Amino acid sequence: MAKKRVVTQFGMGTSIRSKDYTQAAARAIRDALWHNSLNVAEAFGFPKTAMIIDVEIGVQRPEVVDTTELLGIFPYGQPTIRVVEGGLDVPKPGGEGLSVIANAAIMVSFDMEPAHG
Repeated sequence: MAKKRVVTQFGMGTSIRSKDYTQAAARAIRDALWHNSLNVAEAFGFPKTAMIIDVEIGVQRPEVVDTTELLGIFPYGQPTIRVVEGGLDVPKPGGEGLSVIANAAIMVSFDMEPAHG
């Protein structure tokens, strides 16, 4: 069997006032997930638990993101989360704080035989 990607989803999330990188990341994940109703597991004859979910989050301060909290967003499947430097920190007018923007890429795969023919 080989890991075969069948879906890629993208999302963006913000923390406008609290500078919470985990919350911005969670909103980016939800943005990617909640705008879709995917039936790929059923289409390929797999249970939803067989979904291999690779998540990449981009924020300016990856080290402060709580990935354990983010894993709780996924109702099924086998998610793994990698946080990298990316996203944006946008300074507020007058230098009083900043708004955090996170970007998410979610790739859904299954272990399956390649199609031939």
